[in-house]
Amino acid sequence: MWLEAALVLVALVAALAARPWRMLANRKPLAHETQGAPSALWTPLLAALVFLPWLWALPTLHAMPLQLQWSGACLVVLMLGWPLAIPVLMGVGIVACLISPAMAWADALGATVWLGVVPATLGLGLGALLRRYTGTKPFVYVLGRAFLGTVVCVFVAGVLSQWSGHLLPGVGDELSLVARWLMAWGDGFVTGMLAAIFVAFKPEWLATWSDRLYLPRPD
Repeated sequence: MWLEAALVLVALVAALAARPWRMLANRKPLAHETQGAPSALWTPLLAALVFLPWLWALPTLHAMPLQLQWSGACLVVLMLGWPLAIPVLMGVGIVACLISPAMAWADALGATVWLGVVPATLGLGLGALLRRYTGTKPFVYVLGRAFLGTVVCVFVAGVLSQWSGHLLPGVGDELSLVARWLMAWGDGFVTGMLAAIFVAFKPEWLATWSDRLYLPRPD
């Protein structure tokens, strides 16, 4: 528990040092908008705070042989950027604990670390590596970072969670790894699908996407 608390504290300090609240300030309006148009990132931020707590609390809200776990952290990073995603994911953990009577604060802390902070940080690192070695290609962004990258990050976070003592109830160690691998693919499919939809129809909901970088106009 002390390790998890330290990880949360370090991540929060690093995130707040980047002053992520600036991304939520009023942006320059488009031609058809009025002055003082709010940042488009408010929509994905509020959506994460509304929907993700229920998904994180799902294992404590129902009884099944395999307790399904959902992260969503990589999608939140794509939408909000890592500095803003970290405090939002911590808020998700708090709300999840409040809506589930069976979730203790220690469980919420563990969920915040292994479903939120760790996969989000891994997603940040993987995204930086992909941009460093493959450049800004839309195909790589959607397939590499949003889809396959999410699978890898969520699975690695699940393995680290298991090594730290967070086991899936009613499942052996070997089968737990298989279950985490399969659940990571579910996370990846949804993240990749939503990222592709947002790139096409709502690019302003993706803080990590830029038409200028990924879709440059030919000279």
